[in-house]
Order: sequence, then C-alpha cells, then structure tokens
Amino acid sequence: MVTGGLGLSGLLAHPDWAAVRSLGGPVPDGATVERVVTVADLHADPGEVRAALLTVAVSAPREDWHLDVLLRRAVAAGAVAVLLAGDAPLHPASRLLAGRMGLPVLGTPDALAAALTATRLLQEPDQVVAALVGRTAAVCGVPHGGVDDLVADLARTWRRPVWLLDPGGSVVAGADPAGPAPPPPAAGSALLEVAFGPGQPDGRLAVTEPEGVPAETAALRAALAVAANSVRQRLAEQRLTVERDARLRTALLAEILQAGDPLPAGLRRRALDAGWSLDGWHAGLRIDVPSSVDVVAAREQVLRAVETARLRAVVVEQGPGWNAWTTFDHEPVAGELQQHATAARRTQWLLRESLPTSTGVGRVHRGARGLARTLGEAGDAARLAAERTTSGRFVHVDRLGLGALLLAWTRTDTFLPAARSMLEPLQGRPGDLLTTLTAYLDAESSLTETAAVLGVHRNTVATRIERVRHVLGVDLADPDERLALHLACRSVLFHS
Repeated sequence: MVTGGLGLSGLLAHPDWAAVRSLGGPVPDGATVERVVTVADLHADPGEVRAALLTVAVSAPREDWHLDVLLRRAVAAGAVAVLLAGDAPLHPASRLLAGRMGLPVLGTPDALAAALTATRLLQEPDQVVAALVGRTAAVCGVPHGGVDDLVADLARTWRRPVWLLDPGGSVVAGADPAGPAPPPPAAGSALLEVAFGPGQPDGRLAVTEPEGVPAETAALRAALAVAANSVRQRLAEQRLTVERDARLRTALLAEILQAGDPLPAGLRRRALDAGWSLDGWHAGLRIDVPSSVDVVAAREQVLRAVETARLRAVVVEQGPGWNAWTTFDHEPVAGELQQHATAARRTQWLLRESLPTSTGVGRVHRGARGLARTLGEAGDAARLAAERTTSGRFVHVDRLGLGALLLAWTRTDTFLPAARSMLEPLQGRPGDLLTTLTAYLDAESSLTETAAVLGVHRNTVATRIERVRHVLGVDLADPDERLALHLACRSVLFHS
C-alpha cells in the first residue's frame, strides 16, 4: 500500500530522521516525496526521479565535481530532494548551486537507514501502525506506576510530547523527558477525547500530530486509542488511592480534634506515622469552597498553591474545604507570624485564580488541644471572610476586633443549635420576648432606651424582661449570662 506522499518538512521532523541535516538549498513549503530512489554513488545514473527523494548510498568527497552534475540532473528530472551519505558540509560552490536551483540537499551518517524509513512510511503504513501499537501495548501492560509515569512512558515510546488535558484544556500530566514541554497542541492537532465517566469526557489524551506523514499520524491515532484505556484505568486506580488516603487523613484529624488531654498513645502513633507533629505551636488555616467543588480532586491545587507560597503546612480535606496548619517547634516571634500570615494570604490569592475560596487564619496555640483551638478559630474566620469581599475573602483572627470575632462565632453551625435551644422557651409567648430581650441587651440593659426603640412604655419593657428572667431562669445581672444571651439572640435572629 502506497500513501499519498510524505511532506518533506514533516519527514525532516520525524524522530527516525533526527540525524538528517540540511546541507544546502531551501526546503519549499508543500514539497512532497512520493517515492524513494537510491543510487550507489555520485557516478550512477539517477534514472526516473520525478517527485522522488534521491538517495546516494556511498559517501564521496564533497569536492567531487560529479556531485554538481548529479544535482543538476536531479533538478532536471524533477527530484524533490537529494540525500547524501555523510553530514560533512557542501563545498561553497555546490551549496550556491543548490540554492540557485532551489534543490534541498540533505546529509546524514546513515543514508540507507534514512531512505528505508521514508520507504516504510510511504509503502508500509500498516506495518508502521502495527509496530507503534505493539510498543504502546507493551508500555501500557506494565502493572506499576501512576498516570504521570504512564504519560512519560508514552512520550518516550512515541518520541514526541504527550499530555493529559482536563476539560478546560489545562495540562494535568505530561512533559517532555528531555526538558520542559512545549505548549499543548491546539484543537487542530491529533487529540483523542478520553471519557473517564458517563456523560461529557473529563479529559483528553493529546499528542502533537506529525504534519505531512500520514502513516505516522494513523499510527499515533491507533496508539492513542490503546493508551486511552490504560490512562482511564490508572486514573480510576489513582482516584481510589487518593480517596482512601483522604478518608484516613480526615478521620485521623477528627479523632485528634475530639480527643481530650492526654491524647491516647495509639492516636499519637498514628499522627506520627502520618508525619504530623502535635507537640509544637500550631497556626491553623481554613479554606472554604462551595459544596460543588470536589475537595479530594482539588487537593493537588491546594498543595501546589501552598508550596508556591512557601507555606509549610499539613493539608487535610474536611467538609467543603480544607483544614491546614503550620507547626513551629518553638513559640513563634512576631516576624515569623508575619511571614506565616503573608504566605497564607498568598496561598489564598493563588487559589482564587481557579477556585472560589474563603480563607481564615487562627492564632497560634500549643499542643493537640491548641491545634483544635486554632483550627476552630480559622473556621470561624473563614465563615466571616465569606462576607468580606473588600478583604479578598481573607480574615486573620489576630487582626479582628473581639466583637467581630464573637459575631462570627455566633454564625457557626455549632453555636446555632445551642442558641436556639437556649431561647426556645421564649418562642410563642405573648409580648415578643425574643425581640424585647435583644433590644434590651443592645441598649446595654437600659429600660428607657429599649422602650424608645420598641415604641412601648418603659413599664411594658420591665414586665417583659422580668418574664424573660423567670422563663429562662437567668440572672441578667451576671455579665457572663448577659453575654451568652446576647450572642444567642444575635445568632437566632441572623439565621431567622
């Protein structure tokens, strides 16, 4: 089977032609090789070479006048290019002649091997496809390694850059083993969409398409189809491993946060095995995202942002977001805390380029109990940050006023049920006792000011407050009880 021809520029870019060099003459756009003609030496008669690659098998001195004769005869017969044995440069006169005639003159140490490659691509495309598919199947059959390893192996096997792209076209995996990968191929290049689940495909396996080499293009498309199944399988296996590790991290952190002092020895050992230090000083970080975000899959983005921001932190998936913390082996001084806060804010900036996040930073606390405290503060700060667009949805507890921090705490999921339970006896009773109590506490326990706010008589307020004392069984002269009631009222009214 003979293909429609080989683009000369595509042939020069083929990996098997890596040793072929241009010695003289331009390579015109659209030059197509339809067959390969091989002669023994410069003295041979090239014969019919129209649209052919004329190959000279035996090397000869570049000063031999027979070379110029051969070049003239090749142009007259319609040859596309001349391939010489050896990569020594042409004599200046021969180079000028090739340029004037517009004949590409190429050189390579093994001209016969290069000619055989071109012949195979022209006349044996099925064998080219079978050979590449076989090598691809062998690579995919290796049972160990992750997706990154497989993509790197495919790049080495195919001898060209390979990428795994997400639905948005961003590179998930893939790099040129010899150095930084060039940009991923455009939509017109050889792409195969790989569906990792039902519905729309979750990504594509992409490889640069060889221009003007139909046999190589067909081979790559067939090899991509073979590789797609292995990529899909390894992604599924990798996902299972990632989810298992995430569950273990989440469960371990939950046990540590719920355990009292001292921590059980077994729990400390598990934390040590996970690489977590519990005995130092901890600064907590909470990153909240919408519930639609897959926090397990997006953890890699968080880790990259943390690393880029130079924030030394443990990152654990928990709820709609991540808990993270930095551990210091000594009580950090002001300069260290400032560096930590700067790194945390940079992490937030990096993440917001791709994820809608709200971030809170807790104060520094010591030990396992301190870890629970700082993560709790960070969570409260993150919930407050969600409402603060002017701060970039970033809040540091150390830079909050006490009132703002307490107000944030009243809006947490843990405080609200307790607040509702505390004030439930007031519900449904005449006199709108909850509104009256809130106004009374807002007015710093002033009956006159409360009456003015509510538009009722001072004695009416006094009667209602007395009923509140009786129904709830509280002492409003006690500052702690007043504070607890005030926070509870604010929380219930905020969520109503």
